[in-house]
Amino acid sequence: MSGAPVLAAGCVLWRATAPGELELALVHRPKYDDWSLPKGKLKRGETARACAVREVLEETGMRCALGAALPMSRYESEGRPKEVRWWAAEALDGAFEPSREVDRLLWLAPAEARARLTHDRDRPLVDALLTVLSGGDAVS
Repeated sequence: MSGAPVLAAGCVLWRATAPGELELALVHRPKYDDWSLPKGKLKRGETARACAVREVLEETGMRCALGAALPMSRYESEGRPKEVRWWAAEALDGAFEPSREVDRLLWLAPAEARARLTHDRDRPLVDALLTVLSGGDAVS
């Protein structure tokens, strides 16, 4: 990998379904035919936090409350280094509408979400979220 990294941000979006139970939001991107967590590239002058909130809204239709920072992802994408900053985020309200970029949204229990994620690099983020929500510290 060479050159300046592409900077992106996203969230592990969750909602409570019953006391002690939660679901995570996964989005399907038809361009890549993959299941992933909502994320996207920072716009010029945008902070990573603002980008994460914007991308959740654009990709899931949900407003969210950012929580704890989660571990950063670093990988190569289309021949360039990419760095993604992640946060835990609680879904507040909203409604999903399919778009060209994201055509499906699934709310799944954590174990199901971990299994459905296409990229191995996303799976530790599910564990990090569960650590944060149980009172631990996930940033490493």
